[in-house]
Amino acid sequence: MEKKYDVYALGNALVDTEIEVSDAFLQRMEVGKGLMTLVDEARQAELIAALADEAEPHKQTSGGSACNTVVATRYFGGNSYYACKVADDDTGNIFVNDLTAAGVDTNMNGQRDPGISGKCLVMLTPDAERTMNTFLGISSQVSEAELDEAAIAASHYVYLEGYLVSGDSSRAAAIQLRKLAEKHGVKTSLTFSDPAMVQFFRDGLAEMLGDGVDLLFCNEAEATSYTDTDSVEAALEQLKGLCRSAVITLGAKGALIWDGAQSHRIDPVPVKAIDSNGAGDMFAGAFLYAITHGHDFASAGKLAAAAAARLVTEFGPRLSADTHQQLRKDILGD
Repeated sequence: MEKKYDVYALGNALVDTEIEVSDAFLQRMEVGKGLMTLVDEARQAELIAALADEAEPHKQTSGGSACNTVVATRYFGGNSYYACKVADDDTGNIFVNDLTAAGVDTNMNGQRDPGISGKCLVMLTPDAERTMNTFLGISSQVSEAELDEAAIAASHYVYLEGYLVSGDSSRAAAIQLRKLAEKHGVKTSLTFSDPAMVQFFRDGLAEMLGDGVDLLFCNEAEATSYTDTDSVEAALEQLKGLCRSAVITLGAKGALIWDGAQSHRIDPVPVKAIDSNGAGDMFAGAFLYAITHGHDFASAGKLAAAAAARLVTEFGPRLSADTHQQLRKDILGD
C-alpha cells in the first residue's frame, strides 16, 4: 500500500499558555515542579489569577506533546496526521487553525462536539524547567472513535502519546491504535511523555506497549524510573525487552540511541537554555522525520539533538518552518 503519511499520531489536543514564574511561586501555590499535573478548570483559573500580578504570559499556541511532534515532522518536510478531540469553541478554533496552517491533516476539520477544549498552563522557571498544569476538557473524552483506520494503514509510523494513559477511553484508544498499526504492518512508536506518567500509571503504559513497540522514546528520568535502575545504560538493557529500538534523551548530556543492533551516543549541542517546553517533542519529531526519509539512527539523532537544542533557546514549543529547513540542510545535507 502506498504510504501517505510518515507519522500518524494520537494525543491530547491542548492550547498552551506560557508564563515565566519564580520557584517561590510554585512553592507558594503547591505546584509540583518539572511535572505535568492534571487539574480541573477551577484550579487552572486559580493559578492564572494568582499569576496576574507577577508576569505577562507569552503567546498562546496549539500544543500537546504528540501535536508538537507531528508539526515538527511536517516542518522538516514529512507528512503527518494528528488524531485528537477539541470542542466547537474558540480554543478549539485556535487549535485546528494552527494545525491546518502547519499542513497537518486531522480528524477535527469537520463538525466538532460542544464543550470546552483542553488548555495547558506552562510555567517556566529561571532554570528553563517547564512545569505544566493541564485541564484536559473535552480531550479527556478522546476515544477509538477518533481513529481513522485508512489513514493509519497509509502511514509509515504511528506515534502514541504517553499522556493518554491517564484516562480510560484515551488509553483504550492508544492501545487500539497500536493494534491497528500492527494489523496493517505499520511501525509503532510510543513516548513515555513525563516522569509522572511512569510513576503513577506504570501498568497502563505496559498495556500500551503490549508485546513491544518498534521505537520507544523516553528521557533519562522516565527510563530509570520505569526500569527501577540507577543508570541510563542499565535502563536501556531493561528497555530492550519492551521495544525493537529506543531513544533516551539526556538533556544537556545529549542522547543514547539503540537502533536494534548497536547503541549510539549523541553529543549534546551546547546552548543557553531559556525554555525546555517541547524539547522532547521536537526531538521525536525530528528523529521520526529522518528515519522515514532514508537516514540512519545516528544521523537522525544528530538532527534531533540540534533541533531540540535550538528550540530551548527560544520561548514556546515550536520553531518556524524556515528554521526546520535550515537545520535539515545543515545536519542532513538534504
